[in-house]
Amino acid sequence: MNQSFNSAIRNPMTEVAISIDGVSKTYPVPLSRARRLFRMSARAPVEALRRVSFDVREGEIFGLIGRNGAGKTTLIKIIATLVQPTEGAVSVRGFDSVHDDGRVRAQIGVAGAEERSFYWRLTVEQNLVFFARLFGLGASAARTRIAELLELLELSDLRRRRFGELSTGNKQRMAVARALLNSPPVLLLDEPTRSLDPLAAARMREIIATLARGTPRATILLTSHNLAEVEELCERVAIISRGRIRAIDAPRRLRAAHRQHERVHLALRGVSAERTVELLGSLLEDFETAMRDDTLTVSFTREVGDERLDRVVRALLEGGARILSCETERGTLLDVLETFEREAE
Repeated sequence: MNQSFNSAIRNPMTEVAISIDGVSKTYPVPLSRARRLFRMSARAPVEALRRVSFDVREGEIFGLIGRNGAGKTTLIKIIATLVQPTEGAVSVRGFDSVHDDGRVRAQIGVAGAEERSFYWRLTVEQNLVFFARLFGLGASAARTRIAELLELLELSDLRRRRFGELSTGNKQRMAVARALLNSPPVLLLDEPTRSLDPLAAARMREIIATLARGTPRATILLTSHNLAEVEELCERVAIISRGRIRAIDAPRRLRAAHRQHERVHLALRGVSAERTVELLGSLLEDFETAMRDDTLTVSFTREVGDERLDRVVRALLEGGARILSCETERGTLLDVLETFEREAE
């Protein structure tokens, strides 16, 4: 496990909004006793989560990434009191998710990736009015808040459209609108930009960032398969694999800790591709060259911190090349995720 994990779990100097302590969840096999009685084969119970522990701080955007089936949605449902853990405890702003479930629900807004709880024959506005009244908003307050959210999420033109007639992306925006109805201090967003076009996704990321900077600041726990989005938004990220938390840290530190190589791209002039191959053949086992207009690009991979780049630059300069630029590509969160998946396997 990443050494930074232990140091990132607890921060006593910062108020905790969500505390997850040793949470496990096992789904039993249906009719397992009957299967044993009749000597029928049965699958093993599904262990969705295994002793998951971490805190989300007040006002933080915290990311949770992993493959499908890794346990992300199960954990979101446990925090939202929709599912009870088999072991461990979850608290939201000091309220226990099992014993104080009503108070927890008053603190959170939930937007799922696949929303099935809207009423498909009601319009966008009618759906939001219904849920606003469930949240306890009066008629006047509900109208005002719904108008704000329709404008914020660019749904105003669809307010009289039936929910069942909406595109998948607009249904996703409706899920976020409902989560924001009662201005909750904690938001649980399960793939909030799923099915959105690039412009709508960028707008959604802007909204999420604004909520975390607002007064008061919202605490946001989000899952996403868009790792670039996670890097852009999240202060810290937890990597979950096969129900276990493998690492927690800031995205840049996760990348730095789990990437041992980098890709180097040198842009050159004043030297031919053939001459470059002669100069670098003894220094690099594998490299690529590409000519565009009058600029030659040389690309190779090296271990971070080794002397290979210095030797290559020296050889090129001595060979008469003029170096226009040097760019490097470090690992992404996808590289980190793949590393932990390989270790888990």
